[in-house]
Amino acid sequence: MNITFLGATKTVTGSNFLLEGAGKKIIVDCGLYQGRAKEEMENYEDFEFNVNEIDYMLLTHAHIDHSGRIPKLYIDGYRNPIIATKATCDLCGIMLPDSGHIQEMENTWKNKKRARLGKPERSPLYTAQDAIDCLELFKPVSYDEIIELDENISVRFNDAGHMLGSSIIEVWVKENGETKKIVFTGDLGNNDIPLLDSPTMIDSADYLVMESTYGNRLHMRNDDKAEMFLNIVSETLDRGGNVIIPSFAVGRTQEILYELNKLKEVKNDEEFLKKYDTLMKAPVYVDSPLAISATEVFKNNMDLFEEEVKEEMRKGDNPLEFPGLQFTRTADESKALNEDPKPSIIISASGMCEVGRIKHHLKHNIWNPNNTILFVGYQAEGTLGKKIVSGEKKVKIFGEEISVNAQIEYIEGYSGHADQEWLLNFVYSFITKPKHIFLVHGELEGQKVLKSKLEESVDIPVTIPDYGESYNLDIEPKIISKIEKTDKYRFLRLEVVDRLATLKEELEDMAAMIKEDIFDEDTKDEQIEEINSKIKELEQQIVRVIS
Repeated sequence: MNITFLGATKTVTGSNFLLEGAGKKIIVDCGLYQGRAKEEMENYEDFEFNVNEIDYMLLTHAHIDHSGRIPKLYIDGYRNPIIATKATCDLCGIMLPDSGHIQEMENTWKNKKRARLGKPERSPLYTAQDAIDCLELFKPVSYDEIIELDENISVRFNDAGHMLGSSIIEVWVKENGETKKIVFTGDLGNNDIPLLDSPTMIDSADYLVMESTYGNRLHMRNDDKAEMFLNIVSETLDRGGNVIIPSFAVGRTQEILYELNKLKEVKNDEEFLKKYDTLMKAPVYVDSPLAISATEVFKNNMDLFEEEVKEEMRKGDNPLEFPGLQFTRTADESKALNEDPKPSIIISASGMCEVGRIKHHLKHNIWNPNNTILFVGYQAEGTLGKKIVSGEKKVKIFGEEISVNAQIEYIEGYSGHADQEWLLNFVYSFITKPKHIFLVHGELEGQKVLKSKLEESVDIPVTIPDYGESYNLDIEPKIISKIEKTDKYRFLRLEVVDRLATLKEELEDMAAMIKEDIFDEDTKDEQIEEINSKIKELEQQIVRVIS
């Protein structure tokens, strides 16, 4: 049995693994690379395997960094089953066409730029229709059911607790009279995600391929995050402001709706009830077509919710519904929210403020000190959301520089990924420990910390694979081959272009802030002299780069 690592190696996107055994070839996940141009260009590369030789695909969950290249797989000729849980199939039914639509929109914009440069047009990675077409390959399965792919290979999907339908996949492969078991965690959930059960603990494995997103970090335990949420929201509404919540369309939005619905059970004192009454009288808008559709998928898969939630449902209390909740589907309905003087709560994608309707809401609200921008999820470096959370005084939205005067808040505790403690606990829970662990889906710094912790605490060999490395698992894992990129400098060139674009933005921001400081009456002459000296030094560095 061999495994080849073709994505999510020393990075957190592009999950893709090739498993070969018992005469069959299986791929686990087929995700998009997301981030800067260097990563996104890799999506256009040919697959490192012959698509026509793949017998099955197993999908851990619907997030685009795990599923987003399935339409490309389909375009390239793959027609065999894609096996996933029913909820994952349902979510892919809305997320993949949405991704295809984004590919088309971005491609149109890029082709306009290419035309101005006299370059030929290029096709999108895939279209919305390509994504719709590939859905015919999806084969839904249930949790905890052992499925025989053939007489030598069996699989079982277990609840990963990361998002609706997410799975830890066990794979048994029988070769030469011996059966070996490899486990793919996909993304492991945080242990206290609203709505969802905790990740399933697996009893045994020969080999473990485990995510490591938060391998060097412990989450802040926000047991009172619902009350924190209520305090922030009620204070904002009382002063006549809006609460803008940038939220990921699938998972996070539904968790927030659930938390809003549950607030009434937290306390029963007079002050709390007054705040709760303020909240319940305010309109709550979910302003994301994808989030709206995803919420419907959640409603149709409530059998996957934790037992407490199911008990509430049996009593007639839908955890995703409450007074004041409204959905805005059209662009016109979305625009109307920014013209309504009544204070409201607006939940809108994307969670990092990079694309979608949230940018319009920020443009209309972030300058007003009465409003609050409330973040409930991780903000990656370089994103608009990160700049706002980091305290920048001005941000660019649609090319316009806007002052950040709104109250900025961040409630940690809604993360969908297990932290270091729960990643370790997952390994500790094995009755028969894995012989070897492969760490994927993480940044190298965090992976090194987790590797050290695992080797110290459970004495299991741990490997952090590079892209394209193939390992033979028959005795002890050893590298049997490695795929080398034909042009190792091509993506480095793209990285330089990315850095130049970032530098240009930073210089513009710096210029705006310095102009504001030097004309401030409180700025002393010595401070201006120091600023002048630093700018001269920067000029010299720029000259050295271009000379």
